[in-house]
Amino acid sequence: MKKNELFCLGVMENDTTTPKYEPNNDRPSSTLSQPSVPYVPIKLEEYETPGFSVKIFLKKVEKSCKCNQRSVLNFFLKLFPAIEWLSHYRIKEYLLGDIISGLLVGIVAIPQSISYALLASQDPIYGLYTNFFCPIIYFAMATSRHVCVGSFGVLCLMIGESVNRQLRLAGYESDGATVMMANATLNGTVFCDKSCYAISVATALAFLVGIYQILLGVFQLGFISVYLSEPLLSGFVTGSSLTIITSQMNLVLGIKIPRHDGVGSLILTWIDIFRYIGKANICDLVTSLVSLAVIVPVKEVNRYYRDKMKAPFPIELLVVIAATLLSYFFDFNSKYKSKICGAIPTGFKQPAVPDLRLLSNLALDAIPIAIIGFAMTVSLAEIFGKKHGYPVRANQEMIAIGMGNLIPAFFSCFATSGALTKTLLKESTGCQTQISSLVSSVVMLLILLWIAPLFYSLQTCILGVVTIVNLRGGLRTFADIPKMWRISKIDTVVWWVTMLSSSLISTELGLLVGVCFALLCIIFRTQRPRATLLGRVNDSEIYEDQFTYKRISSIANIKIFRFDTSLYYANKEYFKSSLFQKTGIQPSLVAAMQKKAKAKAKLNCLKLTKKSTTQVSEDVSAPVIDICTLIIDCGAMQFIDSVGLSVLKEIHQDYGKIGVQVLLANCNPATRHLLQASGWLTGMEDSGLLFFHSIHAAVKFAEQQNQTCLQNGC
Repeated sequence: MKKNELFCLGVMENDTTTPKYEPNNDRPSSTLSQPSVPYVPIKLEEYETPGFSVKIFLKKVEKSCKCNQRSVLNFFLKLFPAIEWLSHYRIKEYLLGDIISGLLVGIVAIPQSISYALLASQDPIYGLYTNFFCPIIYFAMATSRHVCVGSFGVLCLMIGESVNRQLRLAGYESDGATVMMANATLNGTVFCDKSCYAISVATALAFLVGIYQILLGVFQLGFISVYLSEPLLSGFVTGSSLTIITSQMNLVLGIKIPRHDGVGSLILTWIDIFRYIGKANICDLVTSLVSLAVIVPVKEVNRYYRDKMKAPFPIELLVVIAATLLSYFFDFNSKYKSKICGAIPTGFKQPAVPDLRLLSNLALDAIPIAIIGFAMTVSLAEIFGKKHGYPVRANQEMIAIGMGNLIPAFFSCFATSGALTKTLLKESTGCQTQISSLVSSVVMLLILLWIAPLFYSLQTCILGVVTIVNLRGGLRTFADIPKMWRISKIDTVVWWVTMLSSSLISTELGLLVGVCFALLCIIFRTQRPRATLLGRVNDSEIYEDQFTYKRISSIANIKIFRFDTSLYYANKEYFKSSLFQKTGIQPSLVAAMQKKAKAKAKLNCLKLTKKSTTQVSEDVSAPVIDICTLIIDCGAMQFIDSVGLSVLKEIHQDYGKIGVQVLLANCNPATRHLLQASGWLTGMEDSGLLFFHSIHAAVKFAEQQNQTCLQNGC
């Protein structure tokens, strides 16, 4: 392999004079001694990087597009990972755990499917459809063995908000009390009532979400999820949880309140709740309180003893069954006007193409749903893949969840994602593969074919309670705020901003506000990073912050400046002001004073009297500079843009004019190439002295230069 010789490791200005030095008594200084070994620049050789070749690129494209039997087989194996792992499925080891976990997840999913369907402004049957179809698609295409996909509270909230907006635009009543006929049609053939139009909007939204997620996976754009930090997602989930709880209070209390949207809707809704609380349905209120008193303690016991219990106690399902029986036998609907689920049909609807005319109205609404959906799914997949020691392909996971939204959209399903609660349950009850997802779908199939009508008398207040109880995890984050504050104050502020904007403004805008604010925090950190002077630790080769650690000695005639981020246009002024402040020298002012002193000195030679000479000397004495060398530690500079490069060259020239040489240490290869190409070596005697690979090497070189200068009487 060809190699070209690089350069090294020091920069020396050859046309400067050494200033008069007075030691700084504020900090201890190491004594200047004759180096025992003369400094020798280190020569490095770097590999020659091949440039872009159109011929090589075309060959790679041709190879990737080559179609034969093997490439087709590899394509389908990558697209459907289940084909590969099913051939190695260990029935004796895996089957029992998959069946048990699948049954338990299916049982837990029954009440959640119905309650989350109401949260998404849909009839209960569509929640059952969604939790039947989506796991089947995900089973065939996912690389994760443990993630459970299905209806997720935050996504259902966002879907419900989008559906309600479209219902109002279409002219339907927003309270849901009456069924209103409108001019809207489904595929242009049949009239749609409110329920029909709502599922039309939801399926079109799921169709768009699936397309977005598939495109993200195909074009390998999963890096977008890195902008959703853990504090941001946590704040978003908590803020959305508050909104969900607020939206369920009318079900829990059995009251009708006006619907509010936009900024401040959370506060306005709670004002109306307290205004109408006197009209609460006593039957719904008592049922809700009793259900909460039963479900919450049992759920806490399940959480506290989850490591000792083989399976959590299915308290939600038992409460749903008991409440349905009580409502049926005591006829709560007729006697106390308690709202019930009503008729839930059995079987499946015929597949239908989503209403494509709605896509233009839903294009923007689908973006945050798609991003949150794949972010939750991919993060869960990576967590459990790392825990159990198997690889997860993030882009394939995005394609899997995208197809899990796209295909079910033809079967009257709304958008889904990885569900944290059910995934934890699935993993803790012995799940080994995605066979458990098929078992859960079988449970949902039994409900859809035979059992669903039995939930006719189920009170909707029970579904509101089930939804609220499952949001305890998001609300529990409030207890972690003090710990988060101690670890990172900026992350805590990001959490609060995202949480408040998600709950007080809107869910979609809250996510956008959180992302923008988090990015602004990053920009602010790079605009005003830590800048400090370094000193030597005893007589070692270690250099640390003089203002942080004790017993750090400064070095005679040398100052070492460290800037803890990249140098670019946004922080160039802060870099210069910090450098001038820490070194105590502003080169332009010092140069002006030196020039003025030199001019006055020439004028002084023309004076004949001692009095005038003395007077001039007192007025124009040149400033005293206590350094000969400035070393800039570039170890934290990942990149330098053109503006930052100009600043470094300006610093190099300005300090050189007052007799201070500027050396750069710890530059990465990209920075070295940039400085070399920009003409940093112009006017230097030795082109081999360019940069130093360590601070200590720069210090040794500077000490050698200073010692030589003193010996020559500079």
